[in-house]
Amino acid sequence: MNCLIVDDNKLARTAMKQLASHVEQLHVTAECSSAMEAYNLIQKEKIDLLLLDIEMPGMSGLELTRNLGKKRPVIIFTTVNKDYAVEAFELNVADYLIKPVSPARFIQAIEKAREIIDSNHREIQVSDTEFVFIRDNGILKKIRTEDILFLEAMGDYVKLYTAQKFHAIHTTLKALEEKLPPSKFMRVHRSYMVALDKIESIEDGNIIIQKNAIPVADTYKAALNNKLNFL
Repeated sequence: MNCLIVDDNKLARTAMKQLASHVEQLHVTAECSSAMEAYNLIQKEKIDLLLLDIEMPGMSGLELTRNLGKKRPVIIFTTVNKDYAVEAFELNVADYLIKPVSPARFIQAIEKAREIIDSNHREIQVSDTEFVFIRDNGILKKIRTEDILFLEAMGDYVKLYTAQKFHAIHTTLKALEEKLPPSKFMRVHRSYMVALDKIESIEDGNIIIQKNAIPVADTYKAALNNKLNFL
């Protein structure tokens, strides 16, 4: 797991490097004193994990995170300020560490990051329109698309519901919307996608699927009406 430490404070970088040296399979590829330096390095090197300070001169850690795009590694924020926690987690980072960081808390954050990285950033693969593969505890499992009832976004994860159980997948609803066949699945809310053929009724603005009430946002109502066969 290639790690990049970014902090304008040399002592803070040294402390992070010391913590990282005690974790197996965690390799500190480099350390940067500014967000811009880190941005340029990430464009050239394969970085899996970013240990990123927030308050830095010039570009902040939050701004760097927003600008990395597809090159963005898994990110753990490291800061002395608790005030950015909400904004940080809205950016779907792995963890938020308050300095000074204890070894136990550091390991906890690294394990969260490792779990995300081990998923290879692709928790779901579409083989064809008949079934998908999802990663469940490191094992790829085949699920027929006809068994999927609906999907619900939950932070960094999406819950994929079948009649028997749900599976938590580390991905985004937008990514699944692009992978699943649009003839069978539709986004109906910022946090929900449904299997069209599993809709039993629509009551008071909610889709009912096997006793589950799924809200339909106003922005999706017209598109949903066009998809359904009204008599």
